[in-house]
Amino acid sequence: MAVTPAHASAFRFVRSQSVASLNLDVQEFEHLQTGAKHFHLAADNDEKVFLVAFRTMPQDSTGVAHILEHTALCGSERYPVRDPFFMMTRRSLNTFMNAFTSSDWTAYPFASQNPKDFDNLLDVYLDAAFFSRLDPLDFAQEGHRVEFAEPENPESDLVYKGVVYNEMKGAMSAPTSILWQTLTKYLFPETTYHHNSGGEPAAIPDLSYEQLVDFYKSHYHPSNAVFMTFGDVDVAALQQKVHDQALSRFVRSELELSVPDEKRYFAPLRVEEAYALEQPDTSKQTHHVLGWLLPKSIDVESLLKAHLLSRVLLDNSSSPLLAALESSELGSGPSPLCGLEDSNREMSFVCGLEGSEPEQAAAFEQLVLDTLQKVADEGVDQRAVEAQLHQLELSQREISGDGMPFGLQLILTAMSPAVHRGDPVSVLNIDPVLEQLREAVKDPQFIPGLVREWLLDNPHRVRVTLRPDNQLAQRRDAAEAARLAAIKAQLTDAEKQAIVVRAKALEARQQQVDDDAVLPKVTLQDVPLELHLPQAHELTAGPLKTTWFNAGTNGLVYVQAVLDLPQLDEDEQQLLPLYTHCLTELGCGERDYRANQALQSEITGGLSASVSVRGAVEDEQQVSGYLVLSGKALAVNQQPLQQLMAETLEKARFDELSRIREIVAQRASRQLQSITGRGHGLAMQAAAAGFSPAARFAHLTRGLAAIQASKQLDLALADETQLQQLGQRLAALHNKLKQAPRQFLLVAEADHQQALLRALEMNWADLLHVPEQAAFSLPTTREPVQQLWLTSTQVNFCALAFPTVPGGHADAAALTVLGDYLRNGFLHRAIREQGGAYGAGAGQDNGDGVFRFFSYRDPRIEGTLQDFRASLDWLQSQPVDAVKLEEAILGVVASIDKPGSPAGDARQTFHSSLFGRTPEHRRAFRARILQVSGEDLQRVAATWLKPAQASVAIVTGSKMAEGLDAGYTRIEI
Repeated sequence: MAVTPAHASAFRFVRSQSVASLNLDVQEFEHLQTGAKHFHLAADNDEKVFLVAFRTMPQDSTGVAHILEHTALCGSERYPVRDPFFMMTRRSLNTFMNAFTSSDWTAYPFASQNPKDFDNLLDVYLDAAFFSRLDPLDFAQEGHRVEFAEPENPESDLVYKGVVYNEMKGAMSAPTSILWQTLTKYLFPETTYHHNSGGEPAAIPDLSYEQLVDFYKSHYHPSNAVFMTFGDVDVAALQQKVHDQALSRFVRSELELSVPDEKRYFAPLRVEEAYALEQPDTSKQTHHVLGWLLPKSIDVESLLKAHLLSRVLLDNSSSPLLAALESSELGSGPSPLCGLEDSNREMSFVCGLEGSEPEQAAAFEQLVLDTLQKVADEGVDQRAVEAQLHQLELSQREISGDGMPFGLQLILTAMSPAVHRGDPVSVLNIDPVLEQLREAVKDPQFIPGLVREWLLDNPHRVRVTLRPDNQLAQRRDAAEAARLAAIKAQLTDAEKQAIVVRAKALEARQQQVDDDAVLPKVTLQDVPLELHLPQAHELTAGPLKTTWFNAGTNGLVYVQAVLDLPQLDEDEQQLLPLYTHCLTELGCGERDYRANQALQSEITGGLSASVSVRGAVEDEQQVSGYLVLSGKALAVNQQPLQQLMAETLEKARFDELSRIREIVAQRASRQLQSITGRGHGLAMQAAAAGFSPAARFAHLTRGLAAIQASKQLDLALADETQLQQLGQRLAALHNKLKQAPRQFLLVAEADHQQALLRALEMNWADLLHVPEQAAFSLPTTREPVQQLWLTSTQVNFCALAFPTVPGGHADAAALTVLGDYLRNGFLHRAIREQGGAYGAGAGQDNGDGVFRFFSYRDPRIEGTLQDFRASLDWLQSQPVDAVKLEEAILGVVASIDKPGSPAGDARQTFHSSLFGRTPEHRRAFRARILQVSGEDLQRVAATWLKPAQASVAIVTGSKMAEGLDAGYTRIEI
């Protein structure tokens, strides 16, 4: 790809390097005036990505970098409106917009397929990053402030408020977050990683506005910046724009921010701390982890050695360290933190156990050290090492991008070496180092040597024991109340009045309507006329029904066996999630589960099973369902991949009872720990569960009811008889499912089609003798609920749901647009800005025929529910704003048009069609979105969102649930 030199007075070209495995060229430039670096990943891709990052290395846990990330997006020199970031999300066709605070950098990325939109977002992001206004009221809103509980009554109690404050109270409610912060506090005694860059809730109020401004001036400077772009970008034009609009106004800074080498320990450190767990029984709730500090991440050879070592030790149940942790009686299973952390300047390797007791700490540590010593003494199976090299190659080649743009994922991969002044190109072009490793691992002492050097003989080792304390939350709340009381006791009357005045000023600022004409925008005229979807081709492989998608997968093949779900009773339905988890985690035929997972690593990029159940396009009460077995591999392994998939479906073993016991314990723990990260989704599932069969199924198999059931099952399996019965039930369910009618999905590049079809017929044709079975169905339901789900959390997640219509109904498009209109026009201001929640919104679920409101990491409950309902009154109280309507339509269209990976887009098209959402249906629905009127919004809200039919579900803690309406059903998780 030819390099276009930048404008001579702006950037100088440094080098270009091709990365064949990723089909891109990496080009490096330097801004002459300031020294800012620009790395461009040139690729033939319409989705353009831009990111500017700053080295941000806080020296305390006040969250200064995190709060600055929020506040910088609240208005700038050229765009002096109160909320340009969120306003631009509504005036854009972006495929990604966000900002990140990492442990040692802060980044502002966006992506778009539309050139006009890309330029618009570039204008706003550059001004926000380099010329932010940092209004004190925005700092109070986004960071922290004190207000009176009754804002105009100085005699009422003081309370802390702030978006980041509440976000971090939610984040630090998760034991794994506390565990990681505790480990890094001791693993890094002196450098920036010692501190919580997001902010510790108890420390956030210590941050002053002046400190925030000082941090901005020193850190948000071009000399401390790294620019990264991806796609088919005119580099010269972009660089000239960056120079003219931002960098030309700066001179080179003499301040060079960097992370120094960490002080190394001469002897291992062992610590014990506590976390809050609000339940009477705290047994088997302790976490133990061991962490080692390793070499620098910017050395790509050390980086890949560390990845290889981590994979060999921990990748799957055949890996020696993971096998020891899984089978240990010292805990319920391996810690979620097991693995390599490579984003910091110096890497760290971590392993651990959860579900343990504090007094097991020494035994846990000895277990790990004994296992590592055995590896050092006896070595590891050479096939396992080769398998993990294969996994590294596969992960390098795969074109992802279903959750985040592929270009942005590549940029984030290169971010750490760019920030730490290493070579970002080297971590993208790993093939040369992989070749070196292939030679190095031929020495059977290679892995044992790394184990000795980096782990056994490395004294910079920290053992952390994190034990539960069911009084900690009460003491923490009491300490916060005492601190606020002490602050109030010291306030003069004038200072009290100042707090009242600031609260009024902030409310007035939040209520003000800015002239958004100053911001650039795209309009409906800029929306592409057509929705581009991959083309499916129906093929035959003997008797096998097959759908083929030709996609640019960079040498990988994707195979799915899709089975029609038969009729299942309620017990079988509730077993499905455990069954799909076990299907690829247990043994197969003559292989036990460890041998089977070793084989998976050798030939595949992973096997997984899932269940998909949805309502019909025209009637949400009529459902269908499928069991999906998915696999991927390098094309050279497509035959053994299909053979292994067929064996899995035919010969999976459910007689490995101890392994099933491990899986149940691990699932229960992971699900409980996930609540504070996805509480809004769980609350919405619970609120919608009574309104459609598929919604109820989701709640029972993936939602809060499933988490509660997993916890109860884990406790029940202490009885050996119960475990034996569970194995028998799983085996019976498997025998029923494997007889179901099936079809196949193949996604790959065209030259692999015939080989895939031959392998399909060879491996699957003899497995199709299936008896007739009744089709899957579920009982109809349309009942509201009023529920409080109680767990250990410092914040709330609120959901309000209404029964509406499925996607085939004429009103579905207007209801879909209504969600964006309510969020943009009312909910964001009322619940996030004024209420202090981290997030809030609304949306139509066309599969379940439900309209749902939600809040995320929210300090309120009743006030938020009132705001949900008030948004509907606001909608009807005035004509719908035509500009805001267009913005809502743009937001919906952007989400519909958002690209995924080549394989992901193919899979989505196929599975949507299975449930009647054919390309024709999706295009017609998109066309209806573009025709929605203001009158439509008011009409569908009045027709379908009726208060008497509303359903409410709240995820909260026991203290916050006190005093709530007795009409709620209270459920302990």
